[in-house]
Amino acid sequence: MYDYVLKELPQLVESELPLTDKRSISGHSMGGHGALICALRNPGRYASVSAFAPIAHPTTCPWGEKAFKGYLGDNTESWKEWDATLLIPEAVERLPLLIDQGTADGFLENQLNPEALVGACEQHSHPINLRMRNGYDHSYFFIASFIDDHLSHHAKALGLS
Repeated sequence: MYDYVLKELPQLVESELPLTDKRSISGHSMGGHGALICALRNPGRYASVSAFAPIAHPTTCPWGEKAFKGYLGDNTESWKEWDATLLIPEAVERLPLLIDQGTADGFLENQLNPEALVGACEQHSHPINLRMRNGYDHSYFFIASFIDDHLSHHAKALGLS
């Protein structure tokens, strides 16, 4: 999926549509994790990044441990390059992170770990705007409620507003 989102999909879209070379990336949950990873691992590729309820520190949560073991094997050292929180200290580019997280999200306590990402960002002077949204869960209603903010965030970074 990483190669598809990073290379294949943009090549297809850019070959068919009259676009500029500026890009932004966003995602929800596992896709939010992917958006963060793509931006952090590819400095200069994106003008902005945002995420809704991303899995922010997958090497320390049950979902991440299971997925990483299945895809990357037992060597936990190799997992580090796929964990947004662990990529922050070495990030070459300090692209601001916009993240919305619902306080009623059933995955918040055991899976998402936004506080670890915030801690890493604060420790390494990486700009982050984590907005905890009272009463919102992990649903598409949550995304629909705040997508305009994310679109505005990206439009500003792309010079479209």
